[in-house]
Amino acid sequence: MSDKADKEEKPKKKKGGGMMIKVVGAIALLGAGAGGVFGLVAAGVIGGGGPHEVIKVDNNPKLIRKGEEDPFAPAAKEGEGEAGGADTDGDGGSEFRTIYYNFPDDFTSNLRDSDALLQVNISASTRRDYRVVLWMKKHELAIRSALLIAIADTPEEEVVSPEGKARFQKRMTDTINKVLTENEGFGGVENVYFKSFIVQ
Repeated sequence: MSDKADKEEKPKKKKGGGMMIKVVGAIALLGAGAGGVFGLVAAGVIGGGGPHEVIKVDNNPKLIRKGEEDPFAPAAKEGEGEAGGADTDGDGGSEFRTIYYNFPDDFTSNLRDSDALLQVNISASTRRDYRVVLWMKKHELAIRSALLIAIADTPEEEVVSPEGKARFQKRMTDTINKVLTENEGFGGVENVYFKSFIVQ
């Protein structure tokens, strides 16, 4: 019986002491995990923030208002005034200035399903900054080729009526913009004008 009495007299371990350590440990781990996630977000590793975020900038040619300076226009030659023509813009009409690019050579091609030839000399207009003109000069060969294909795909009936010429003019504008978009990511040509138009 004395063995039994010795066992009963030993102090009993308190229950809950181990549980308190587990709870404090779990809170510490959660705090460390939250701090780690916050650090990763702040560094931009996760969450899309921080210095790794890529901001897309619109770098397309901008519309230029009359009187505004075009940062891409060539410098004016002595005695010619401003290159952008800001000193000659009228007060009426569009609020944006228009510049033109004259294609130096004629475009000559047969018309679709016809023995007729079409010879045109054209200019293209833009109200955007001078980069559009620079791109037309840069890609003139590709534009010329695409326009010759467009002319060759035009039926003779299309080029004899004013309505047909207007549709043809729109198609030529779209063709130039397509070439510029493929090569530079942006068109910018608003219209094509005929300097000469001969059907033979």
